[in-house]
Amino acid sequence: MRRSDREVTDFNDITGILSRSDTIRLGLRGSPYPYIVPLSFGFETKDGHISIYFHGAKEGLKHELIRADNRVCVEADIFHQYVEVPGSLSTAYESFIGFGKALLVNGDEAEKGMALLLDHCRHPGMDYNRTALDVTAVYRVDIESFTGKRRTV
Repeated sequence: MRRSDREVTDFNDITGILSRSDTIRLGLRGSPYPYIVPLSFGFETKDGHISIYFHGAKEGLKHELIRADNRVCVEADIFHQYVEVPGSLSTAYESFIGFGKALLVNGDEAEKGMALLLDHCRHPGMDYNRTALDVTAVYRVDIESFTGKRRTV
């Protein structure tokens, strides 16, 4: 990382950024251009590893691109405010970038992913139509490497 003074290395601080982020942006290998899509998400941590869950239709560009190449980049950020510095304008922010593989999950794990997503979206335990999972793809991204960054005022 070029600005090591802004690097976030503590695992709890990094997962804190994810906890406070409302949206992830999923980067996929498209052609002729990369494809980035904003998504609602949920996540869990276990033994120092992060798994991120998201959902969407079983058809469409996102699903096709994941099927062709499931290597993804996940980005989340929190904008705090613009900051005036002498002769310039900057931003106070926190961000997370992770890399991993998107895996389609089914059955109990799809339900678990939906529960984590609803918890993160501040609707824990919401009763949703489980038959919707028949037409919904739920993915898990096991984050293989990640960075965190922050600029404070």
